[in-house]
Parts: sequence; structure tokens; C-alpha cells
Amino acid sequence: MTPQAFFDQLWYSYVEITPQADQIRDLFLATDAEVINDHVAFRTFADSPIALDNLEPFVLAMGYQVQADYDFEEKKLRARSFIHSDSTVPKIFISELQTHKLSPKLQAVLGKYIAQIKAEPTDHSVFWSGRHWQTPSLEDYQSVAAESEYGAWLLTIGLCVNHFTVSVEQLNSTNSLQEVLDRVKAAGFATNLAGGEIKGSPAELLEQGSSMADKQEFVFVGGEKQLIPTCFYEFAKRYPDNNGNLYQGFIAASADKIFESTFTAA
Repeated sequence: MTPQAFFDQLWYSYVEITPQADQIRDLFLATDAEVINDHVAFRTFADSPIALDNLEPFVLAMGYQVQADYDFEEKKLRARSFIHSDSTVPKIFISELQTHKLSPKLQAVLGKYIAQIKAEPTDHSVFWSGRHWQTPSLEDYQSVAAESEYGAWLLTIGLCVNHFTVSVEQLNSTNSLQEVLDRVKAAGFATNLAGGEIKGSPAELLEQGSSMADKQEFVFVGGEKQLIPTCFYEFAKRYPDNNGNLYQGFIAASADKIFESTFTAA
């Protein structure tokens, strides 16, 4: 699959559960001829057929190479970023919940769902395949959320693109991340304030911000209904290093707070 076809399909599946994405993108298309995507991100379960290492071959097959590895100890996540040989192609960030680091109670709860994942992926469609397990119970969802909001999100939403990212430095209307976030708020969308509205700094060569996730009604297996977070839109501004090359990496401390864009308690 070509990167263009891959990202086209991702966008289609993304806006289905993230209607704010189309609206926010339209905000900037009203002033900019093009809104360029910096990167996308995915979430999955470690120690499962759809673990990061089993997804990686499909990323590499599109011309990507491994960029860097990350460890989020508090959230019990492992992640890896990928960069394409063509610098105009968006980067990819995949994280996974290290279930073996969770409490025994939570390992048991999630284990019965992970056991339903039948086989390793065979093609790129795994990236928009959603849940590979039965609809969870409200009790299980609440138990997981109490210890891992990331895990609760994954339990209900499954494997899909978690966010797209506006490349702020490539906008024509503004090069200020704060102005971008102000426009998003003026349009009625909440922004992620965890760790500050803007995460990172020019000195770190990367500034990031995001909307808070959209919400949709979810029907649990017992028939209970509850609003749950789906996906969000990120905004990233990259700065050139001392050699004039635009920074292409990620800042772990900032990414840690971006994860909280799907937190129900935020």
C-alpha cells in the first residue's frame, strides 16, 4: 500500500468517530490552501498479536524506517516513531500498553479480551480495524479506567488512528502555535491543558498542543450507555536546529501529556 492510500483511508476512518477533525481542518482551509499533516499515532496492546512489533513490518513496507524508541514509565507504555525516506510523508508514532506491568487484577480483566485477538495482522487494514474483542462490560471499563485511562480508551475504541497533526510551521496564515490553539478554542473546541496548553518549547525544537478528544455514546455489553472519548486533533510546530535542519523527532515529556487528550477526567 502506498503512503497516500494509507493516509486517505486513515482520514476516512478517523473523521467517522472524530467529527471535530473535519471542522478544525476546515478552520484552516478557510485561510490556507493546504493543511499538511505532521504525523499520526496509534495505540495497541503489548504481548498480543497486534503488538507494536507485529505492526512495524507494515509501516516499514511503505518506505519508513525506525526513528526512535520511547518509554513512558508512569503510564506503562512503550512507543516507537517512524520516519519516511520522503520528508513530505507524515511520520508515524505507535505506542503499546505494557499489560504485564499492570496490577494482577487489571491483567486478568484485560487478559480475557486480549485472548480474543485471533491472529497477527496480514495487511495494512489492521490500522483501522477497531476492536478485535467483544464489546466490554461497563464494570470492566470502569476497572480499567481507574488504573489506566489509555487502557480504557483502547478497550472501547480498539486499533485505529488516534490523531492527525497539523504542521503549524507549514501554515501560511500563522506560524504561532498559540494563535492556532486560540482559533480552535474560538470555534468552540476544548484544548488539552495537561502540562500547559503548549507542551515543549523552541529550545527543545518542538512545540505541541491538541484538542480534547471528541466523545460518542458507547453501548456496553449489558446495555448501559455512556459517553466515551474517541480521537483528537494535534498541532505541532517544529524548529530548525543549529544546522538549519528542521527537527523531526518527538519529546517524550510532551508526548506523555498529549496522551491525556483522551482522558475522561481531564
